[in-house]
Amino acid sequence: MNKAATDHLATAQAHANIALIKYWGKRRGNSDALNLPAVGSLSITLDALTTTTSVQFDDQLATDEACINNRRLQARELQRISNSLDLVRKRARQQGLTQIADRHARVVSDNNFPTAAGLASSASAFAALVTAAAAAAGLQLTDRALSVLARMGSGSAARSIYGGYVLMPRGQHDDGSDAVAQPLHDATHWPLRVLIAITDSGYKKVSSTLGMQQTMLTSPYFAAWVAAQEADLQQAAAAIAQRDFDRLAELAEHSCLKMHATALAAQPGVLYWNPASIACMQLIRDLRAQGHAVFFTNDAGPQIKAVCLPEAEATVSAALQTVTGVQSVLHSGLGGEARLLPA
Repeated sequence: MNKAATDHLATAQAHANIALIKYWGKRRGNSDALNLPAVGSLSITLDALTTTTSVQFDDQLATDEACINNRRLQARELQRISNSLDLVRKRARQQGLTQIADRHARVVSDNNFPTAAGLASSASAFAALVTAAAAAAGLQLTDRALSVLARMGSGSAARSIYGGYVLMPRGQHDDGSDAVAQPLHDATHWPLRVLIAITDSGYKKVSSTLGMQQTMLTSPYFAAWVAAQEADLQQAAAAIAQRDFDRLAELAEHSCLKMHATALAAQPGVLYWNPASIACMQLIRDLRAQGHAVFFTNDAGPQIKAVCLPEAEATVSAALQTVTGVQSVLHSGLGGEARLLPA
């Protein structure tokens, strides 16, 4: 990545990702601020879903400011962004960049897809934020260091620093030093296609953070979910290395349904699906039974992602558009790493 910036201003772009082997829940470490995952995860980065974020450190600002999708955030909404900026300012202070360490920042960010709707907007958002902020501060950080900073803003953001296929280990250390995302294969290794059935573009009623907390505290299935994850990760990584679509389909759908079963068993149950979500999942299974190479996955929201081989894309797209409640179908391939944009 080019880390250069002009006048303490930098703009970065990052892609959303979807986990094929799901991340759900957090583990305790030396500090809750480390934001450590309870389970490892394996994802693909999507080229069509992007967040573009500009960060400028300005000595005239009395506090951090942020505008997302043309809406200025209120003070109470700024905390997670300011926490990430504080991490960058701390690094600047450690490296003697005192002119940045005491400055607040102006953040302008835009998504080209629905926000807070179960499409991993926080993943691309925090990956873009830390990439831009580090460059604006004049820091020379590796992708690994950026991934750690992104994780502390949003667990899934650690994966959006990288493109293609990405593994995020759970880690064992309380300091989080071994909970660091790592690229497995670039996007050219196996150029799968992803179709996203939008069934509700509004804000979801239960945030991922709240859903995870409720599941961890009350679901009787949570311990079993954690115990089974490592085997799923190893098998999925092997399936991807071998380009074994049928095996990956089986593992990904199983991981998705296990995550949602764990959340559904919370008290009260956490439900992200709507009738169109379920209809899409059933349709995708029917298509695969008919010989089309496609499987579904779904995160903390009502949108359904159909992952398929390129030759199945047209058939799957046409079928999804017949489902009552599907508002639109987004098409994506696999994307690259977070990057700085020219000044």
